[in-house]
Amino acid sequence: MRSNIFSILLALLLLLLLSGIAVASGEAHHADSGVLLKDFLYRILNFGIVVAMLVYFLAKPLKKGLAGRREDIQKALAEAKQAKEAAEAKFAEYDRKLTQATEEIAEISAAIRREGELEKQKIIENARQMALQIEQDAEKAAELEVAKARAELQREAVNLAVGVAEDLLKKNFTKDDDARLIDEYMQKVGELH
Repeated sequence: MRSNIFSILLALLLLLLLSGIAVASGEAHHADSGVLLKDFLYRILNFGIVVAMLVYFLAKPLKKGLAGRREDIQKALAEAKQAKEAAEAKFAEYDRKLTQATEEIAEISAAIRREGELEKQKIIENARQMALQIEQDAEKAAELEVAKARAELQREAVNLAVGVAEDLLKKNFTKDDDARLIDEYMQKVGELH
């Protein structure tokens, strides 16, 4: 780096020297061009000394400053790279979590649908069983009502038959029939002993 600075300063010094010579040769028609050239060379020498002193005294702090700046830039680049890597890692983690959450939501949604279908099937099956039970209960109730009606009809038929038989007996049964029945009964009782 120091050699680059010296090369630049040397090039500037030569440029000034050549331009001074050109100015001095262009002003040759003046009375004393040698004095002007000498003055110009002193000025260039003075400028060179000032530049050399500046380079000597400012080279180290400038180099340190530039080196510090380079280190700061490298450090900032490294930190930026780390921050980028951390951000990419976070992004990948959040992307993975989002994908996982999306999958879990889809699984939960499918499970809810399956549960809903199962519950629907259970409700339909329960309704069928209840309808079958109601139908069976209705048939049993109808059979009971028919049986009750038959029993009632039989009772009424028996009562009517008894009533008719009683009326017939009252009309057709005489005292001779009464005595004959009593004698037959007694004979049967006597045979039993």
